[in-house]
Amino acid sequence: MKPPMNRENRDQGTLQPRTSSFSQGCDDVQLSDSEFRLFTDYLRSRCGLNFDEDTRYLVEKRLARRIQEVESGSFASYFYQLRNGSNAEEEFWAIVDILTTNETYFFRERSQLAALVEEIIPEMLSRQRAGRRPIAIWSAGCSSGEEPFSIVMSGLEAGLVPGRDFRVYASDISRAVLSRARRGIYREASFRETSETLRQRYFAQKEGLTRISDSVKRHVDFVHMNLLDESKLSLLGTMDVILCRNVIIYFDLETKKRVMKTFHAKLQPGAYLLLGHSESLINVTADFELKHLRNDLVYRRPVPGEEREDAWHSLARIGISEAERSGSR
Repeated sequence: MKPPMNRENRDQGTLQPRTSSFSQGCDDVQLSDSEFRLFTDYLRSRCGLNFDEDTRYLVEKRLARRIQEVESGSFASYFYQLRNGSNAEEEFWAIVDILTTNETYFFRERSQLAALVEEIIPEMLSRQRAGRRPIAIWSAGCSSGEEPFSIVMSGLEAGLVPGRDFRVYASDISRAVLSRARRGIYREASFRETSETLRQRYFAQKEGLTRISDSVKRHVDFVHMNLLDESKLSLLGTMDVILCRNVIIYFDLETKKRVMKTFHAKLQPGAYLLLGHSESLINVTADFELKHLRNDLVYRRPVPGEEREDAWHSLARIGISEAERSGSR
């Protein structure tokens, strides 16, 4: 992040003149209806994040603090900077970091992790015909790293060998949380579902901080990724498993459809998609089948010729048709 700009080092034409509204602090400054729509529409179009009226107070206060930091003067002039400033791209990702909440912890939704390492990975390894290769797993929306590191630890506990049996790729839209993930240092709140045995085995205490072991850390590749950035997504290879848990709940319907289309293209036939337990593809897409495993329910990209019509697909198609009819009115 560049230093806050002052009156002497602002780029000509980048910022509008300061207004008195922010001169005494941001507590009393209000975001107008049109300004709220400008910011939220821009965020939605760029990265899919959907901020509705219920989040307006949060958006208003966090943007106001940022405006004070960069001495932009008003919501309108800051939006101009965000679209046209010399550091517009850097500033955009700064407000993504400011506006997003990244609450997570190790071994979240443990039954899914069990399904992954005890059922999905062994099944996919057994289906390989032309030589053994690691199962490619993408943690999409990995936050500060608890999820991908949990995958590695769960695999180790199940007797799998990272690098030989599976490889984990992790991405997030927030540069700030990716930086924390790469450092691998965690607070106590991240360990609410972690046993003392696993803490002793895979973490080390140093100067009052808890650090992930290098034996786990080296098996995760982190990358900054916007799920709507088709140019960057094109660099990502085909995956065997995608975990995108508790992410699409923050997207509107059209963005969910767009992201699911991307996931479908990135998964080979017979590959798996794991969403959060509160998330469903009903009303979104019928391109995935719901598969009942011993440990959990997951989605899978059907194998051509093996597609099955079940109750879930019928319900999903009905929901999608109804949503499309409502949208056309």
